[in-house]
Amino acid sequence: MSIANSGVLANISLSVWTGRKLDREVSEEVDVAKSTKTRAGNYHKNLFAGVTELEQVKTVGGKIRNWHVKQTLPWADSGERLLPMANFMDYKRELSVLETEFNTAVQNFCTKYGVLIAAQAFQLGALFNRDEYPHPDVIASKFNLSYTFSPVPDVGDWRVTADDAIKQELARQYEQAYADRLNSVTKDLWDRLHGCLTHMQGRLSVSEDGKKTIFRDSMLENAAELCGLLTRLNVTNDPKLEHARKELEKTIMGLDAKDLRETDGARAEVKSRIDDILKFMD
Repeated sequence: MSIANSGVLANISLSVWTGRKLDREVSEEVDVAKSTKTRAGNYHKNLFAGVTELEQVKTVGGKIRNWHVKQTLPWADSGERLLPMANFMDYKRELSVLETEFNTAVQNFCTKYGVLIAAQAFQLGALFNRDEYPHPDVIASKFNLSYTFSPVPDVGDWRVTADDAIKQELARQYEQAYADRLNSVTKDLWDRLHGCLTHMQGRLSVSEDGKKTIFRDSMLENAAELCGLLTRLNVTNDPKLEHARKELEKTIMGLDAKDLRETDGARAEVKSRIDDILKFMD
Protein backbone atom coordinates (compact mmCIF):
# COMPACT_ATOMS: atom_id res chain seq x y z
CA MET A 1 0.00 0.00 0.00
CA SER A 2 1.33 3.44 -0.93
CA ILE A 3 0.34 6.55 0.99
CA ALA A 4 2.55 8.95 -0.97
CA ASN A 5 -0.56 10.90 -2.02
CA SER A 6 -2.35 10.60 1.32
CA GLY A 7 0.01 12.57 3.52
CA VAL A 8 3.15 14.62 3.92
CA LEU A 9 6.11 14.40 6.25
CA ALA A 10 6.08 17.10 8.92
CA ASN A 11 9.18 18.04 10.86
CA ILE A 12 9.28 20.58 13.68
CA SER A 13 12.58 22.06 14.83
CA LEU A 14 12.21 23.54 18.29
CA SER A 15 15.02 24.89 20.46
CA VAL A 16 14.56 26.50 23.87
CA TRP A 17 17.43 27.85 25.95
CA THR A 18 17.24 26.11 29.31
CA GLY A 19 19.12 28.73 31.32
CA ARG A 20 21.10 26.00 33.06
CA LYS A 21 24.86 26.03 33.52
CA LEU A 22 27.36 23.53 34.91
CA ASP A 23 29.11 25.12 37.91
CA ARG A 24 32.46 23.32 38.10
CA GLU A 25 33.58 25.23 41.17
CA VAL A 26 30.55 24.22 43.24
CA SER A 27 30.81 20.64 41.92
CA GLU A 28 34.39 20.48 43.14
CA GLU A 29 33.42 21.99 46.49
CA VAL A 30 30.86 19.25 47.02
CA ASP A 31 33.39 16.56 46.13
CA VAL A 32 35.87 18.01 48.61
CA ALA A 33 33.23 18.36 51.33
CA LYS A 34 32.19 14.74 50.87
CA SER A 35 35.79 13.47 50.55
CA THR A 36 35.24 11.79 47.18
CA LYS A 37 38.29 10.41 45.39
CA THR A 38 37.00 11.37 41.97
CA ARG A 39 34.34 13.58 40.43
CA ALA A 40 31.16 12.01 41.80
CA GLY A 41 28.61 14.42 40.42
CA ASN A 42 27.90 17.74 38.76
CA TYR A 43 26.04 20.76 40.00
CA HIS A 44 23.95 22.41 37.33
CA LYS A 45 22.86 25.90 38.21
CA ASN A 46 19.55 27.40 37.11
CA LEU A 47 20.53 30.89 35.99
CA PHE A 48 16.92 32.03 36.09
CA ALA A 49 15.55 30.13 39.07
CA GLY A 50 11.99 31.15 39.78
CA VAL A 51 11.70 33.32 36.65
CA THR A 52 8.23 32.73 35.21
CA GLU A 53 9.03 34.37 31.87
CA LEU A 54 11.54 31.66 30.90
CA GLU A 55 9.39 28.90 32.39
CA GLN A 56 6.54 30.05 30.17
CA VAL A 57 8.69 29.63 27.06
CA LYS A 58 9.61 26.11 28.20
CA THR A 59 5.96 25.31 28.89
CA VAL A 60 4.82 26.44 25.45
CA GLY A 61 7.71 24.56 23.84
CA GLY A 62 6.70 21.36 25.63
CA LYS A 63 3.08 21.88 24.62
CA ILE A 64 4.09 22.21 20.97
CA ARG A 65 6.15 19.00 21.07
CA ASN A 66 3.32 17.02 22.68
CA TRP A 67 0.73 18.47 20.31
CA HIS A 68 2.86 17.66 17.25
CA VAL A 69 3.17 14.01 18.32
CA LYS A 70 -0.58 13.77 18.97
CA GLN A 71 -1.51 15.25 15.58
CA THR A 72 0.88 13.14 13.52
CA LEU A 73 2.04 9.54 13.16
CA PRO A 74 5.48 7.92 13.57
CA TRP A 75 7.53 7.64 10.40
CA ALA A 76 11.30 8.22 10.47
CA ASP A 77 14.01 8.19 13.11
CA SER A 78 15.22 11.57 11.82
CA GLY A 79 12.25 13.36 13.40
CA GLU A 80 9.91 13.45 10.42
CA ARG A 81 6.37 12.32 11.22
CA LEU A 82 3.54 11.45 8.91
CA LEU A 83 0.81 14.07 8.66
CA PRO A 84 -2.27 12.77 6.80
CA MET A 85 -3.71 15.28 4.34
CA ALA A 86 -7.10 14.90 6.05
CA ASN A 87 -5.53 16.55 9.10
CA PHE A 88 -3.30 19.04 7.27
CA MET A 89 -5.51 22.14 7.42
CA ASP A 90 -6.41 21.66 11.09
CA TYR A 91 -2.75 21.00 11.87
CA LYS A 92 -1.52 24.09 10.01
CA ARG A 93 -4.18 26.30 11.60
CA GLU A 94 -3.35 25.21 15.15
CA LEU A 95 0.39 25.36 14.47
CA SER A 96 0.02 29.01 13.50
CA VAL A 97 -1.68 29.71 16.85
CA LEU A 98 1.03 27.87 18.78
CA GLU A 99 3.78 29.61 16.82
CA THR A 100 2.37 32.99 17.82
CA GLU A 101 2.12 31.88 21.45
CA PHE A 102 5.73 30.68 21.41
CA ASN A 103 7.09 33.83 19.75
CA THR A 104 5.16 36.04 22.18
CA ALA A 105 6.60 34.18 25.17
CA VAL A 106 10.13 34.43 23.76
CA GLN A 107 9.75 38.15 23.05
CA ASN A 108 8.44 38.75 26.56
CA PHE A 109 11.48 37.04 28.08
CA CYS A 110 13.97 38.77 25.79
CA THR A 111 12.43 42.20 26.45
CA LYS A 112 12.84 41.74 30.21
CA TYR A 113 16.18 39.93 29.93
CA GLY A 114 18.40 42.71 31.34
CA VAL A 115 16.10 43.40 34.29
CA LEU A 116 15.80 39.68 35.04
CA ILE A 117 19.58 39.27 35.14
CA ALA A 118 19.87 42.10 37.66
CA ALA A 119 17.27 40.42 39.83
CA GLN A 120 19.15 37.11 39.68
CA ALA A 121 22.21 38.79 41.20
CA PHE A 122 20.13 39.02 44.37
CA GLN A 123 18.37 35.67 44.01
CA LEU A 124 21.49 33.55 43.41
CA GLY A 125 23.79 35.25 45.88
CA ALA A 126 27.35 33.89 45.67
CA LEU A 127 26.34 31.61 42.79
CA PHE A 128 25.70 34.59 40.50
CA ASN A 129 28.22 35.12 37.71
CA ARG A 130 27.35 37.73 35.08
CA ASP A 131 29.72 36.16 32.55
CA GLU A 132 27.53 33.03 32.41
CA TYR A 133 24.65 34.95 30.85
CA PRO A 134 24.59 35.33 27.05
CA HIS A 135 24.88 38.86 25.70
CA PRO A 136 21.49 40.57 25.21
CA ASP A 137 22.21 40.84 21.47
CA VAL A 138 22.30 37.06 21.05
CA ILE A 139 19.77 35.82 23.59
CA ALA A 140 16.93 35.76 21.04
CA SER A 141 18.97 33.39 18.84
CA LYS A 142 18.83 30.80 21.64
CA PHE A 143 15.17 30.17 20.80
CA ASN A 144 13.78 28.84 17.55
CA LEU A 145 10.65 27.31 16.11
CA SER A 146 10.62 26.26 12.48
CA TYR A 147 8.90 23.54 10.50
CA THR A 148 9.01 21.90 7.10
CA PHE A 149 6.67 19.74 5.06
CA SER A 150 8.00 17.30 2.50
CA PRO A 151 6.47 14.63 0.27
CA VAL A 152 6.38 10.99 1.28
CA PRO A 153 8.79 9.09 -1.00
CA ASP A 154 7.08 6.44 -3.08
CA VAL A 155 8.37 2.87 -3.01
CA GLY A 156 9.41 2.98 -6.65
CA ASP A 157 10.95 6.44 -6.58
CA TRP A 158 14.64 5.63 -7.11
CA ARG A 159 16.19 8.29 -9.31
CA VAL A 160 19.80 7.17 -9.05
CA THR A 161 22.41 6.24 -11.59
CA ALA A 162 23.08 2.61 -10.84
CA ASP A 163 22.83 -0.88 -12.24
CA ASP A 164 19.38 -2.46 -12.31
CA ALA A 165 20.46 -4.98 -9.68
CA ILE A 166 21.44 -2.20 -7.29
CA LYS A 167 18.20 -0.32 -7.94
CA GLN A 168 16.21 -3.49 -7.29
CA GLU A 169 18.05 -4.05 -4.00
CA LEU A 170 17.49 -0.45 -2.92
CA ALA A 171 13.82 -0.70 -3.83
CA ARG A 172 13.48 -4.00 -1.96
CA GLN A 173 15.05 -2.56 1.19
CA TYR A 174 12.95 0.58 1.05
CA GLU A 175 9.79 -1.43 0.39
CA GLN A 176 10.44 -3.40 3.58
CA ALA A 177 11.16 -0.18 5.50
CA TYR A 178 8.00 1.33 4.02
CA ALA A 179 5.93 -1.65 5.18
CA ASP A 180 7.50 -1.44 8.64
CA ARG A 181 6.59 2.23 8.87
CA LEU A 182 3.01 1.57 7.83
CA ASN A 183 2.80 -1.08 10.53
CA SER A 184 4.18 1.45 13.01
CA VAL A 185 1.54 3.97 11.93
CA THR A 186 -1.27 1.46 12.45
CA LYS A 187 0.13 0.29 15.79
CA ASP A 188 0.38 3.86 17.03
CA LEU A 189 -3.31 4.48 16.33
CA TRP A 190 -4.35 1.19 17.90
CA ASP A 191 -2.24 1.96 20.97
CA ARG A 192 -3.87 5.38 21.34
CA LEU A 193 -7.39 3.96 21.14
CA HIS A 194 -6.57 0.97 23.32
CA GLY A 195 -4.97 3.22 25.92
CA CYS A 196 -8.03 5.46 26.01
CA LEU A 197 -10.39 2.49 26.37
CA THR A 198 -8.40 0.75 29.11
CA HIS A 199 -8.21 4.03 31.02
CA MET A 200 -12.00 4.40 30.80
CA GLN A 201 -12.47 0.76 31.75
CA GLY A 202 -10.42 1.28 34.89
CA ARG A 203 -12.08 4.57 35.82
CA LEU A 204 -15.58 3.15 35.41
CA SER A 205 -14.92 0.05 37.48
CA VAL A 206 -16.61 -0.59 40.81
CA SER A 207 -14.93 -2.70 43.50
CA GLU A 208 -16.62 -5.71 45.12
CA ASP A 209 -17.47 -3.61 48.16
CA GLY A 210 -19.23 -1.07 45.93
CA LYS A 211 -16.50 1.56 45.98
CA LYS A 212 -16.43 3.61 42.76
CA THR A 213 -13.23 4.72 41.09
CA ILE A 214 -12.98 8.49 40.72
CA PHE A 215 -12.71 10.02 37.26
CA ARG A 216 -12.58 13.56 35.92
CA ASP A 217 -14.68 15.25 33.25
CA SER A 218 -11.59 15.18 31.02
CA MET A 219 -12.00 11.41 30.61
CA LEU A 220 -14.97 11.90 28.29
CA GLU A 221 -13.48 15.03 26.74
CA ASN A 222 -10.26 13.22 25.84
CA ALA A 223 -12.19 10.27 24.40
CA ALA A 224 -14.27 12.59 22.21
CA GLU A 225 -11.13 14.42 21.05
CA LEU A 226 -9.46 11.13 20.13
CA CYS A 227 -12.51 9.97 18.17
CA GLY A 228 -12.37 13.14 16.09
CA LEU A 229 -8.62 12.88 15.59
CA LEU A 230 -8.74 9.25 14.49
CA THR A 231 -11.06 10.14 11.61
CA ARG A 232 -8.23 12.27 10.22
CA LEU A 233 -5.25 10.08 11.16
CA ASN A 234 -6.45 6.67 9.91
CA VAL A 235 -4.41 7.07 6.75
CA THR A 236 -4.38 3.31 6.06
CA ASN A 237 -8.19 3.22 6.26
CA ASP A 238 -8.04 0.35 8.74
CA PRO A 239 -11.69 -0.86 8.88
CA LYS A 240 -11.32 -2.58 12.25
CA LEU A 241 -9.88 0.54 13.83
CA GLU A 242 -12.66 2.65 12.34
CA HIS A 243 -15.30 0.25 13.66
CA ALA A 244 -13.84 0.44 17.18
CA ARG A 245 -13.65 4.22 16.92
CA LYS A 246 -17.29 4.46 15.87
CA GLU A 247 -18.36 2.21 18.73
CA LEU A 248 -16.56 4.43 21.22
CA GLU A 249 -18.06 7.52 19.63
CA LYS A 250 -21.57 6.06 19.93
CA THR A 251 -20.89 5.01 23.51
CA ILE A 252 -19.90 8.47 24.73
CA MET A 253 -22.28 10.50 22.56
CA GLY A 254 -24.47 12.68 24.75
CA LEU A 255 -22.93 11.42 27.97
CA ASP A 256 -22.57 13.76 30.93
CA ALA A 257 -19.74 13.06 33.36
CA LYS A 258 -21.82 14.12 36.36
CA ASP A 259 -24.66 11.75 35.47
CA LEU A 260 -22.17 8.97 34.83
CA ARG A 261 -20.76 9.40 38.33
CA GLU A 262 -24.12 9.48 40.05
CA THR A 263 -26.15 6.93 38.06
CA ASP A 264 -25.01 3.37 38.70
CA GLY A 265 -26.98 1.97 35.78
CA ALA A 266 -25.44 4.35 33.25
CA ARG A 267 -21.98 3.71 34.62
CA ALA A 268 -22.40 -0.05 34.35
CA GLU A 269 -23.81 0.17 30.82
CA VAL A 270 -20.95 2.32 29.54
CA LYS A 271 -18.42 0.07 31.27
CA SER A 272 -19.99 -2.96 29.56
CA ARG A 273 -19.81 -1.31 26.14
CA ILE A 274 -16.18 -0.34 26.70
CA ASP A 275 -15.44 -3.95 27.66
CA ASP A 276 -17.06 -5.13 24.41
CA ILE A 277 -14.97 -2.75 22.30
CA LEU A 278 -11.78 -3.94 23.97
CA LYS A 279 -12.75 -7.57 23.34
CA PHE A 280 -13.32 -6.69 19.69
CA MET A 281 -9.89 -5.03 19.47
CA ASP A 282 -8.16 -7.97 21.11
